[in-house]
Amino acid sequence: MKNFKVIFLGDVVGPAAVEYVAKNLWRLRKEYEADAAVVNGENCAQGNGIDRDGIERLISGGADIITTGNHVFKRFEAERLLEDERRVLRPANFPSCVAGAGFSIFDSERGRLLVINLLGIVGMEPLEDPFGRADKILKENEGKYDYSLIDFHAEATSEKAALAFYLDGKAGAVLGTHTHVQTADEQILPHGTAFITDVGMCGPQLSVLGVEPECIIKKLTHHTPVKFVISSNPVKIHGVVVEFDENNSKAVKIERITV
Repeated sequence: MKNFKVIFLGDVVGPAAVEYVAKNLWRLRKEYEADAAVVNGENCAQGNGIDRDGIERLISGGADIITTGNHVFKRFEAERLLEDERRVLRPANFPSCVAGAGFSIFDSERGRLLVINLLGIVGMEPLEDPFGRADKILKENEGKYDYSLIDFHAEATSEKAALAFYLDGKAGAVLGTHTHVQTADEQILPHGTAFITDVGMCGPQLSVLGVEPECIIKKLTHHTPVKFVISSNPVKIHGVVVEFDENNSKAVKIERITV
């Protein structure tokens, strides 16, 4: 029996990236023999945020769970969408009164995968402590899942690494998103947790984090408000594949992927 594998793709930036991921995800799942696929879709709409069309395209294209981040509520339709589509998560450390759910258990043919979405608080929104929130979710769902994965959408690399070491042996994988640049530090921590600071983005490579360079240059040189325009250059997919030992649910391999 082969080990359990999950493919995880980074922040999808814009409608063109949505289409590219939707056209390639099933192929990638087959190529890597992935049992589940998780995609961060918080920038799938034009101009950031989530919209129904983008979410539906990602799900039909092969995403089992869609995670988000700090832009999840940018569009007014987000609250209704999060209530209607339980496969879409918002960060779990938002207040409980906020629409949507912060975690979900995907029941695949070969195992139950707990996916938790968390938002960092260093340089971000002053939400509930992600360390304590992760502990609470893992404890409350003990026995209900076989494998676990956390999308930690955070600004500070130190906060991402600290959470991974804090959860080493308790969570199967802690995968960083938000900064849109794939890092080269993928590793299995001493007690069996897979970690990478940032899985990268699914978006136009010739850009500044998915945005036309001229927009960012003007923002940084003029110091005045600028409308960000998503780059029209060709899209590239970044993500990771995590392999879990079916006997003890610990991660045994994490591999970066680029398409």
